[in-house]
Amino acid sequence: MAKGAKKKDKHGKGSEAAGRLDRRTYEQELKRLHVELVKLQQWVVRQGLKVCVIFEGRDGAGKGGTIKALCERVSPRVFRVVALPAPTEREKTQIYAQRYLAHMPAAGEVVIFDRSWYNRAGVERVMGFCSEEQALKFLSVAPLFERMMVDSGIILIKYWLEVSPEEQRRRLEDRINDGRKIWKLSPMDLKSFSRWDEYTRARDDMFAATDTPWAPWFMARSEDKRRVRLNIISHLLRQIPYEDLTKDQDIKLPKRGGIGRYQAAPYPYKMVEEHF
Repeated sequence: MAKGAKKKDKHGKGSEAAGRLDRRTYEQELKRLHVELVKLQQWVVRQGLKVCVIFEGRDGAGKGGTIKALCERVSPRVFRVVALPAPTEREKTQIYAQRYLAHMPAAGEVVIFDRSWYNRAGVERVMGFCSEEQALKFLSVAPLFERMMVDSGIILIKYWLEVSPEEQRRRLEDRINDGRKIWKLSPMDLKSFSRWDEYTRARDDMFAATDTPWAPWFMARSEDKRRVRLNIISHLLRQIPYEDLTKDQDIKLPKRGGIGRYQAAPYPYKMVEEHF
């Protein structure tokens, strides 16, 4: 890990090291963690585990990049990412959490929610998409809903990514100025940008009501995107005890049949132009 002195934030809590993690160290550590994630994947499938991972946090906190780093070397049939759009008019008339139930993991699956039912405690409450009564009712019911999930055998892990207002501004401005990232900037990001304190208050209320022994919240500081990705993946691996099923495997390629006995047909393939 790159060295850097720890500094204190205004609340006296230790923040991440001042220096950014260098790319070489990041890639080495990520490769090692990816190997462990493959081992975890095989264990989840073998044991029929049901894992649900929630990612919440402020706009620009790095949820998408962390989820991408987590999933890029595992099977999308086992690690499923769920990022639901705004509810339809029909869904607005349903029980609030109803549209999330269809995406819960079955045996042998890890479902990752890129934002979840906690929209009601955050963006919906702050931006006025639900009433204060609805938000408070959600906060009182959510622990019971999650207890039901855990009692049904689901391993529920909840992450909150926290970023400073200065770093959030830098990242959102970067999205505006980088044509590759402009799609990440939604109209809601712009509307909510000026409501930092309101989101902080909503987050604090959410933690107070839903940080339970059976479904605790884990907060990760994300000033450095590389560090937070490694930290969260490492933490996730420690939450699910698993065994290495690959150590007993002796995999060898079988012998190939003769090549060239069949002559390919002279089909006029439409070839992709080779500009590179």
